[in-house]
Amino acid sequence: MRSARAAAAFVDQVGVCSTFYRFPDGLACLWEAVAGRERPRWPRHSHHDAGIGLTWELKDTLPANRRCYYGKLVKRRPVLVALDLVPAFYALVRGRQRARDYLAEYRAGRMSAAAKRLMDSFFRESPQYTRGLRADTFMLEPGKTREFERAMAEVQEGLWIVKTEERYEPSFSYRWDLLESWLPEQADEGRALGRAAALDLLVERYLDGAVYSTPARIARLFGLGTEETTRAVARLAKTGRLRAGVEVGGWPGAWVVRV
Repeated sequence: MRSARAAAAFVDQVGVCSTFYRFPDGLACLWEAVAGRERPRWPRHSHHDAGIGLTWELKDTLPANRRCYYGKLVKRRPVLVALDLVPAFYALVRGRQRARDYLAEYRAGRMSAAAKRLMDSFFRESPQYTRGLRADTFMLEPGKTREFERAMAEVQEGLWIVKTEERYEPSFSYRWDLLESWLPEQADEGRALGRAAALDLLVERYLDGAVYSTPARIARLFGLGTEETTRAVARLAKTGRLRAGVEVGGWPGAWVVRV
């Protein structure tokens, strides 16, 4: 893989993939696709490695050009997500909520005070670069860095905000925006998508890349309930889109296989 167009097609095909981290659950990896082989060795001089450089560039340029979503959605690690799969993640994480519903989450005790300050800031002005955001939320001094990072992880994983750009000049910085402002169509689709339909879509697209798994492994990977994941597998098996209960010699348990 040597172009942004090919990388975008790869993300669209597999639905969701990591950048460099190799998940042990069959999740696709952009670096492996660029390298053209499984489990490439990390080079001693990574700054001079063409594959590392291209992967790093692609994880910046694809989201910046709205070719995919980039954020911490799987086990608190950043992944690239095809735009047609974003509604499924939105439905599973946010349900029918809009950005303004962060206040209800805070009042219910499901959002920290620092995360609420970030959301307050985004509603005053968006998009924002990191330094301005830290200053506006009184977390600019070095002693507040960990508090800021925890709060940012919280609102990213909750799909409230999204990183839209990595700026290198005149200094390195990230630009952030409300998810529903940056991907309004996907947010609207997610609010209209039922949880069962969203789960079916996620499981099917994940297996497009992984090919085989088990309901328990899928549930652990995406932080879902095992019972609801098992029901999703059963629904997909009835439609013929995958085979469930497959026994593999030497492997314990029953497996799910993409048809």
